[in-house]
Amino acid sequence: MQEQYWQAVENNDASYDGTFYYAVTTTGIFCRPSCKSRVPKREHVRFFPDRQSALAASFRPCKRCRPDGIRLPDEEWTAELARYIDEHYAEPLTLGVLAERFYASPSHLQRTFKKVKGISPLLYLQDVRMEAAKKALLAADLPVNRIGAQVGIANAAHFATVFHKKTGVTPTEFRSNTHPNDTRSMAGMQEGGGDR
Repeated sequence: MQEQYWQAVENNDASYDGTFYYAVTTTGIFCRPSCKSRVPKREHVRFFPDRQSALAASFRPCKRCRPDGIRLPDEEWTAELARYIDEHYAEPLTLGVLAERFYASPSHLQRTFKKVKGISPLLYLQDVRMEAAKKALLAADLPVNRIGAQVGIANAAHFATVFHKKTGVTPTEFRSNTHPNDTRSMAGMQEGGGDR
């Protein structure tokens, strides 16, 4: 039976949903067989006949496949992901980090986020970082490279390149051409946008 269950996990077989649940000892998470998360190593997997058994063994329900209830619709899941990016943009976020955090494969996360938001998660992250950078450039007299590092782009040249691509001006030009009480401000700069 264990081998049959393992095949179901490997194949994300939804026909086994409700028949058993599997938990991953390295993450402390339990899932439905149909979960789209990355397939774990076989030696890290435990099988349970029901949710209660997995919970009793101190495993937490997966946030993607929601084995403890109704699965999140793509829109709601994407909103949670966007909220996470909004709150953690200064951290070293990559597609792999986000996929691990949200219990999905990088390709599934990328495809779903882009379908719902019309933009990839990494371009969304860039936009959030640039908005934070604009605010910091206007609010503080910090060197440009410090502001880049504050918003999650430690490489000053890369920060300046991304900023210019998104706004049409360099960070220094933005700071010197935009005054806190100047209402021509960011809206005009944003129209320069960036490729999506």
